[in-house]
Amino acid sequence: MFPAISDWLDANLDQVIAWRREIHAAPELSRAEFATTAKVVEVLTTAGLSPVVLPKGTGVICDFGPADRPRIGLRADLDALPVTEQTGLPFASQVAGVSHACGHDAHTAILMGVGCLLAGIDDLPFGVRLVFQAAEEIMPGGALDAIDAGAMDGLARIFALHCDPHLQVGTVGLRAGALTSAADRIEVHLRGPGGHTSRPHLTGDLVYAMGALITGLPGVLARRVDPRSGTVMGWGAAHSGDAPNAIPQEGRLRGTVRTGDQEVWDEMEPLVRSIVGELVAPLGVSYDLTYVRGVPPVVNDEDSVGMLRRAVGAIDPAAEVDTPQSAGGEDFAWYLQEAPGAMARLGVWSGTGPHGDLHQPDFDLDERAIAVGIATLAGAVLQGELEPEPPLL
Repeated sequence: MFPAISDWLDANLDQVIAWRREIHAAPELSRAEFATTAKVVEVLTTAGLSPVVLPKGTGVICDFGPADRPRIGLRADLDALPVTEQTGLPFASQVAGVSHACGHDAHTAILMGVGCLLAGIDDLPFGVRLVFQAAEEIMPGGALDAIDAGAMDGLARIFALHCDPHLQVGTVGLRAGALTSAADRIEVHLRGPGGHTSRPHLTGDLVYAMGALITGLPGVLARRVDPRSGTVMGWGAAHSGDAPNAIPQEGRLRGTVRTGDQEVWDEMEPLVRSIVGELVAPLGVSYDLTYVRGVPPVVNDEDSVGMLRRAVGAIDPAAEVDTPQSAGGEDFAWYLQEAPGAMARLGVWSGTGPHGDLHQPDFDLDERAIAVGIATLAGAVLQGELEPEPPLL
């Protein structure tokens, strides 16, 4: 580990963990991260920096370091989830129905620590921009708000971490190329005349039409795209009717469509619209389809992964591990549409007990990972620019 990093962690890691616990106990939903934003501003200002709150009142950008050198962006997300926490931690969420079940509290604390660490170094090899963004958990993501506010202006590269409960603490998962998948949201609102369940032939059987979409859309979609694209469609909500003997007049379906292939993602909306129309056409009901383009895949730049690799190697030569492409979506992808960069997966599993998963009520993380996260992001800055890795012969 770089001496400047290890010395800073020895003196300050307990404070960073305290920040994480404070944020964890007071989680805020997407675009309502006002107290978390204020905490970031307080910490960075105390470190002698000049943070700027984004125009919508949540999220922070903070530039420092030499202006005559390339500027590196480091990003964290602030928002929590509408999930009731069931960890039993002494610093568990004090907000009913809201919790940091995705590790964003750790992401925020890590980046505050990185900012304070780097602010104390006189001759940085890069300029630095800290980007604390709101609303990662909702599509198409608060990254677009940050970009509109200038978060990517003048950046040479950008890096981020995401907690991974499937990787053991002390490890960092790196992967060049596609790391996550594109993720879109769909909602189908169906309408029909309603009627008696004994005479479905005299009306449009709306629940049957919903069933045709529930099973038909994922099945047909899987046969209309290349299976190597990693495309998956799943429903998360289905609502209609109350009486067992009455065909309802309205119903709603909501779900997501994900793909690991950029070209497939570009064609997904018209394909889904076509399939829905074909499935519903013979069933005597009408519908409206709302299709929300979410996020593209995170595609890690090879040279940026090389910079992270060197930083992780400085922590421990055995710290780097491989990580597969995920079907999850991540709005960090929008930043990579503007400049090269990479996201790493931060191991947070303690090594004992079940791995658990993100977005679960009992999600927790091993706080030893916070030091690894700080050393990874700060190390990517302090090591200087890597030359492009030579191609394999």
